[in-house]
Amino acid sequence: MPELPEVETSRRGVAPWLVNQRVLHVAIREPRLRWPVPAAVSKGLTGRTIRSLRRRAKYLLIDTDAGSALLHLGMSGSLRIVEPDEPPGRHDHYDILLENGKALRFRDPRRFGSLLWAEDPERHPLLSGLGPEPLGPDFGGEYLWQKARGRRVAIKLFIMNASIVVGVGNIYANESLFAAGINPKRQAGRVSRERMGGLADAIRGILESAIRAGGTTLRDFTGGDGEPGYFRTRLDVYERDDRPCRRCDEPVSRTVLGQRSTYWCKRCQT
Repeated sequence: MPELPEVETSRRGVAPWLVNQRVLHVAIREPRLRWPVPAAVSKGLTGRTIRSLRRRAKYLLIDTDAGSALLHLGMSGSLRIVEPDEPPGRHDHYDILLENGKALRFRDPRRFGSLLWAEDPERHPLLSGLGPEPLGPDFGGEYLWQKARGRRVAIKLFIMNASIVVGVGNIYANESLFAAGINPKRQAGRVSRERMGGLADAIRGILESAIRAGGTTLRDFTGGDGEPGYFRTRLDVYERDDRPCRRCDEPVSRTVLGQRSTYWCKRCQT
């Protein structure tokens, strides 16, 4: 599933074509996505000018003065800017036609993506309970340390909890904990304030690096320009079990936490 850097890469790729453009029409070819696409999407967007395209966690919000369309890429979704008369493919489920003569096209072979409408997106059930953005001003080591007081959950599961902080998916949690030198199985409440500061810095740095590189080359992911991301070539521990640690040559270990594969170096991460 595309993680925060992939979604941010998609946002940056298509935003210049959308912002300040009036929506002429919303063509829904397949409404049966993760949730049925409501008629409110077409009604809310058509004739409105797009004020901004922003990201909240892994959702993209197409903002107008009447409300916002909430777009999720699901497991295999991608966005492209196309000519409106370009024939849609089998998995091209909707187009948003723009006044500049272009269209935003959504492709999703697995149909786990979504397109919803919210007059007040911050109060929408999918967004209202989310934690802070890891790249925003409300996130940092002190915040993590305070949230972790008394928590026995493994630190990896703690930072992957979207009510604590959004957008730290499995790949980036593994990489951030390696960068911070913290064992992913350590109880969150037993990580010191100082080490939480290092972890917050690592999370921010890893995500920023991934965004600059265009995201991670997951099997189904492509960016807004149709090209795959390239961050996977820089991964230090993810899916490198039994291969030498890049720091100390100790074989990278693998286990399962919360039903997700977890990779770490027993020597470098304590």
